[in-house]
Formats: sequence, structure tokens, C-alpha cells
Amino acid sequence: MYLKLLQSLNRLHPRAFDFIQLMRLDRPIGIYLLLWPTLWALWVAAEGVPSWGNLLIFVSGVVLMRSAGCVINDYADRHFDGHVTRTHQRPLVRGRVSEREALGLFAGLLLLSLLLVLCTNLATLYLSFGALALAACYPFMKRHTYYPQVVLGAAYSWGIPMAFMAETGEVPLAAWLLYFANLLWTVAYDTYYAMTDREDDLQIGVKSTAILFGDADRAIILTLQGLALFCLLLAGAQFKLGLAFHGGLLVAALCFAWEFWQTRSREPQACFQAFLHNHWAGLAILLGLVADYAGRVPAAG
Repeated sequence: MYLKLLQSLNRLHPRAFDFIQLMRLDRPIGIYLLLWPTLWALWVAAEGVPSWGNLLIFVSGVVLMRSAGCVINDYADRHFDGHVTRTHQRPLVRGRVSEREALGLFAGLLLLSLLLVLCTNLATLYLSFGALALAACYPFMKRHTYYPQVVLGAAYSWGIPMAFMAETGEVPLAAWLLYFANLLWTVAYDTYYAMTDREDDLQIGVKSTAILFGDADRAIILTLQGLALFCLLLAGAQFKLGLAFHGGLLVAALCFAWEFWQTRSREPQACFQAFLHNHWAGLAILLGLVADYAGRVPAAG
């Protein structure tokens, strides 16, 4: 249904779907993986009752910044993607979108994101420049370090301090437990993603944690996921979260165990499915948070 809606935009403009694909709006998994932890932070910061304004700002900001990240990533990889089986049909590679058009779209998405942040407060605006720096530099990291997934984790977690700052005007120390939990989790699931392209990346000289970890990849991923859950347990203790939140963590742990089993052959498609599956873990944690706080909020009247 969602994909058909996007494809119908071609009726408005014959090249619309090329730009939709460039922003990866036809593959919303990245939006989910960025959105769930941002909403974790917003819910905790607001003690279960985030303002409608901040909710709209951060949901819209997630869509815009993830789209901008995809555009600049494809621009940075335009000379590599043609040599990778999974990416050789991308719009920039096939010439359906020009380099100038891609950079213009990137700038436009950043401008819209800036306008959203201006609706919060000055401190959140200052924090947003960190998000911009991380989003802009991440695509180039795979040329210089085996840890591009760490930079992605830092970028995908930056909405957490921003959400606290927008909602409360400060970022408490315990909020950084959520930040590091999400960073660890992001490195884990993006390593599954990198395992999908490992053979192609080795041939073209692109670096990743999947290459660095080698045969220990799955064990390290499971360890990172376990550490992420431990950080979330510590955060839960700091924020006095209860049974529903811990139930969400249990569901997430079961998701991680399933992914570990699913990837035992290291077959690329299985690794890709494990990557996709991670969004259910993030959603389970969010639902646990929502339920936890809902049980505390007194009924109106």
C-alpha cells in the first residue's frame, strides 16, 4: 500500500520515484531504526506525555534527516555502488539523478530540518549541528576506518540528547545511557547489514566492522546487543521504569537471539533479514516504555 502510494507520485512528475528511491523512502526501515530510539528519549524526557509539538518535530525530523543521510551516502558512494550487487541499480549510479540534483536535494532536506529545529529552543539548535556533522561525515568513513558503523551509531543516537533538550531544557547524565545503548545496538545491526555486502566490499576496498570482526562477527554482534540491553537496564533503574519496560527489553532480547540463530550460515540474505528484524526490537522497547508510563498517568477528571 505504502509503496504503491509512492509510485503513484510518478503521475505528478515522471521522475518523482527516482528521488523517492534516492531518499530511500521506498525502504522505510532506516526511518524506523532512527525513530524508535528518538521516541524512547522523548517519552522518558516527558515522563510519558511528550508535547504534540515536539512529537511532530522529531518524527518529521527523523524522516528528513534519514532521507538527507541516504542522499549524501549515495553521493559519496556513487563510484562504488555500481560494483556492489545490492546497490548497482541506485538512481545516481544509473544516471537517473544527476550529482548536482542530489546535492541540491541534500541541501533542501537540511534546510527543512533546520526550520523544524528552530521551533524548539536555542540549546537544541546548537545540538543539531552535531547531528549535521555526523550525518555529513559518516558516508566517507568507510574509506578510512573499519568503524564506520560506530559513526553511524553516533549519528543515529544524536536525536536522544536533542529530544531531552527540547522537552526539558537539559540532558541528564542518565540520558547518555540511552545514547550509548542505541550506539551499541546500531553498530550491531549495521554489522549484519555490512555482512550482506562483505564480499563486494573486500573486492573494492571498502571497510566495515563486518570485515574487521571476521569469523567472530555474530558473537560480537550478540555481545554488543547484550551490552545495549544492559545499558537500557541501567537507564531503566535511573528513570525508575517498571515491569512493562522490562517486558519490552525481554522481547528485544528474544529478537536478538532469533537473529543470531537465523544468521548461523552467514548467508547474505539471512544477514539482511536479521538487519531488518532489528526494528521489531526497537519497537518492542518503545511499546514497553509507552505502556509503563501509561500505567502511571492518572485518568482525566
